[in-house]
Amino acid sequence: MAGAAAEERRLATVVESWLGRPVLVIGDAMLDEWRFAESDRLCREAPAPVLTLRRRISAAGGAANTAVNVAALGGRAVLVAPVGADVAGDELHDCLDRAGVWDRTVAQPGRHTPVKRRMLAGNQILLREDSGDPDDALDGDGVQRLLTALECATEELRAAAGGEAPTLVVCDYGLGALPAPVRAWLVAARDRYATIALDAHDLADWRGLAPTVVTPSFAEATRLLARAASRTDSHLHLDHPAADPADGPSELSVGTAPGAAGSPAVAAPAGVPGAAPPPAGVPLGPPTGGTGEPTPGEDRVAMTGDGLSVTGTGVTVSALAGEGVDRAVLAEARLAELRAHTGADVVAVTLDTEGAVVGGADGASRRSHSTPVPASHAVGAGDAYLAAMTLALAATAPLPTAAQLAQLAATITVSDTGTCVCRREDLLRALGARGDDAGHPVLVAPDELAAIVETQRGAGRSVVFTNGCFDVLHPGHVRYLEQARALGDLLVVAVNSDGSVRRLKGPDRPVNPVEDRVALLAALACVDHVVIFEEDSPADLIEVVRPDVYVKGGDYPPEMVPEAPLVRRLGGQVRTLGYVPDRSTSAIIDRIRAHGHGTVPGGPERVDARGRSAVPGEPEQVDAHGSTASTPGRPA
Repeated sequence: MAGAAAEERRLATVVESWLGRPVLVIGDAMLDEWRFAESDRLCREAPAPVLTLRRRISAAGGAANTAVNVAALGGRAVLVAPVGADVAGDELHDCLDRAGVWDRTVAQPGRHTPVKRRMLAGNQILLREDSGDPDDALDGDGVQRLLTALECATEELRAAAGGEAPTLVVCDYGLGALPAPVRAWLVAARDRYATIALDAHDLADWRGLAPTVVTPSFAEATRLLARAASRTDSHLHLDHPAADPADGPSELSVGTAPGAAGSPAVAAPAGVPGAAPPPAGVPLGPPTGGTGEPTPGEDRVAMTGDGLSVTGTGVTVSALAGEGVDRAVLAEARLAELRAHTGADVVAVTLDTEGAVVGGADGASRRSHSTPVPASHAVGAGDAYLAAMTLALAATAPLPTAAQLAQLAATITVSDTGTCVCRREDLLRALGARGDDAGHPVLVAPDELAAIVETQRGAGRSVVFTNGCFDVLHPGHVRYLEQARALGDLLVVAVNSDGSVRRLKGPDRPVNPVEDRVALLAALACVDHVVIFEEDSPADLIEVVRPDVYVKGGDYPPEMVPEAPLVRRLGGQVRTLGYVPDRSTSAIIDRIRAHGHGTVPGGPERVDARGRSAVPGEPEQVDAHGSTASTPGRPA
């Protein structure tokens, strides 16, 4: 258990380290539309359900959803993409604004924003309608404006990050957002980005980019290997199907080259049980020739359910590799080849509900697993995986850690129907950490506080600071702290030590030791961090925190707060919040004493759960369930 807790803390630290990291996302942005309907009868014209629309939801999709996930996970996301000047484009802008994504999309008059509309009844997708023509290419002016936006966004992110090179995420789903001039610009500007992640239906188009990580599906990885083989031996040709391979069974278009009499087999990898060695003349090296384009009339073949073989016109793309071998085994055996063909440092082959297989330069492979869910729950889960993997690698996390966090981010988003978005607080909660405390424990030492505040402020968050004894925590404290938290993004509470309380309040205080006082404060949802100070004044901590807002309780004006000049000199503002009537520590202690009939030597009188005396000879104490809890002859 201790080891698991330590591992969760280590992973949470990585999530903390990527907070505010600059990420530029470019690619095919689209709008996901979900229409939820009810149906209780069939129409008379055809055996089809009659639907009554009850609810409609719009969400960012494609590259836009990747940007939304980056922002939700704590990164600083900028999206560059062509978007139509239409209603769908307006809705997409709204989605980006709500998510906190820097919207640097480029309006393309006359070009429609791609939309995927899903109609559901009883949580079952009945149909999907896609709009937006992938063949509607950007004109010269549109390409130039996209390049200008790309250049400006890159410099904008670099400036916002204090000169740090941003991370780049490329999402190429074949919808026309990344024409050849844009791809060439990105390849030429490779050195301007510290980390590059690529998610593309056609990885072969991006060989010159040398990305840090690529995240192909199993179908996309198979297609790349088959295309590599086809370019090595001109007898095998392969092209992409018109359908999106992520929408159903993966499909490949396979056939023979013009004038070719046959097609050799692309064998399963060596080292896999039952695999045949690659046939002579069909090495799976880098592309060296052949167009890779299909000829008219070439057959389309569907991948078998187990993902082991694809055959057509005598061509075997991945051979049956033996009893019990699955897609993960095949992908694992081909990771080195995929790295060679893509030029990537890391390849993560995603396997839908079966998880992923990840490999890096060390040659080791890592397998992660996922829980099977309905397809309607997994829309966009790959975007969450890509965002978390990218942020972790950009934060220089080890590959096993990045793979673990990416799979966790994808897994925890699939609990319901809709486009998946993983929030940072959800990821931290899954790791056993609190989302609001950025992966740090709530109780921190003074020397830890400076680093935490610096990180939070670097991410654009404002810091609220307050201090006090908080001896007997009561509703007045809770309301006060909730109001303080509402004034900013992070609330730091400084608590007087026991010695400091005695000097301020007298020798009979505190009633509760500092360990108990900070434990109760740390349990409040509105409190992000608690720190103990020994001095009578929090001035030293104020110097460390440099709060944006300093809060004190009381009905006096801020000018009367002793710390006000210091706070203002450091650039902060001072706020005073009124007390809740009849809710103070002193009033509670006085009320306890007034109701008592005796005292316990050395401290305040003890009372039972109903406010009655708990000294010997008085009525017995009761527990939380109303049962007696006293022992005859001695206090409860």
